Amino acid sequence: MTKVLVLFYSTYGTNHGMAQAALEAAEAAGVEARLRRIPETAPQSVIDGQEAWKAEAERQKDIPEVTPDDLEWADAQFWSVPTRYGGMASQARAFIDTLGPLWQRGGMVNATVTGVTSAMNVHGGQETTLMNLYISAMHWGAVIVAPGYADPLKFEDGGNPYGYSKQPGELDETGRKSITFQMNRLIEITRKIRG
Repeated sequence: MTKVLVLFYSTYGTNHGMAQAALEAAEAAGVEARLRRIPETAPQSVIDGQEAWKAEAERQKDIPEVTPDDLEWADAQFWSVPTRYGGMASQARAFIDTLGPLWQRGGMVNATVTGVTSAMNVHGGQETTLMNLYISAMHWGAVIVAPGYADPLKFEDGGNPYGYSKQPGELDETGRKSITFQMNRLIEITRKIRG
């Protein structure tokens, strides 16, 4: 059975919601799926100083933190990470920077990778965030599975060919459909590669 890891970092809940939608799509497709959160690196005092951040941390507390073992387990990776200054949030980057030993032993070669993101502004670096993720995936020897314009839905959801992206807030029905399409495409290509 195809094994899909859905991993996310979320400060206020947008990427958590997108990851949850991706998990639901994976489960509906009949694959074995795991939901994992990227560890927080911000000091607790900073989190406690913002009620929205503190509340989101509380919502996530029962979701296991991702480890390199989860990535080694997975045939496919579905990342949901927010944009910070045109790249991924530092928490996601810090986690990627722990993957050297896994990379050195080829633990992610031929794994498939796709990503979604959010930013406060439509032009706030959403595309470059996903490109940053995909550059790391290329170093791992992974196979990037971007949605491209492989479905007319991409012309309704904002049109980012690198992966679904949105502004903060609740996921609407178009966004949910786009994430489902992206997950199904990830599973389809993974099965073609893995046999």
